[in-house]
Amino acid sequence: MDGIIIVNKPPGWTSFDVVAKIRNLSQTKKVGHSGTLDPMATGVLAIFLGTATKSVNHFMVGDKGYLAEMTLGVRTDTLDADGESQSSNIKDQNNSQFPMSNSQIEAILPKYTGEIEQVPPMYSAIKIKGKRLYKLARQGIEVKREPRKITIHSLKLLRYGDGEHPKATLELYCSKGTYVRQLVSDLGDDLGCGAHLSKLERTYSKPFHISQALTMEAIITLAKVGKLHTVVIPVESVLNKIS
Repeated sequence: MDGIIIVNKPPGWTSFDVVAKIRNLSQTKKVGHSGTLDPMATGVLAIFLGTATKSVNHFMVGDKGYLAEMTLGVRTDTLDADGESQSSNIKDQNNSQFPMSNSQIEAILPKYTGEIEQVPPMYSAIKIKGKRLYKLARQGIEVKREPRKITIHSLKLLRYGDGEHPKATLELYCSKGTYVRQLVSDLGDDLGCGAHLSKLERTYSKPFHISQALTMEAIITLAKVGKLHTVVIPVESVLNKIS
């Protein structure tokens, strides 16, 4: 089987889990993907099968789109919901005043729009002196990371709720290499309360949109009835959309 399947990755699955499952379902030896999603994240994950794997690199450099939920008042060591809480009392953080208004959050978003520099988080797969940062972080070692240029094309506040630890949902479109959990953490620090990424859905991975993505349940069902080939996209039909 040759081509691309657009998967809506479920929470709790690693990108490798999805690759392994589709390799088994399709009985195809060569299977890969064009951009890792953390286990907690959901959304667009393009899976390449057979000869289409030769084109993976062409799809890894495109822009991305996300819906990101940030929980205010709680920092974590990994900057997301999978980490250990570092603080739980929103009122004790830098004398922040709550409830916070939508306009207070919206006021800091322009600072993070356009071309900016972002320091990668310690819990990342980046190598420094041959060692993965996340492996050092698990040992309690923090090293200096050089900022990297990224581009946030747009950043909008969609929703903001009340509560002890209110949640804000952001919509963003950004360049490859953007760490959304680092962005959320930086926003929380600017707001004076701290924050972590509590949910993340990738809605776009150029040129694929969430509306094209199939659930793993649907993919498994199609494979059982011998119809998996009907949702495989020929790589040639989308190569011109990433130029």
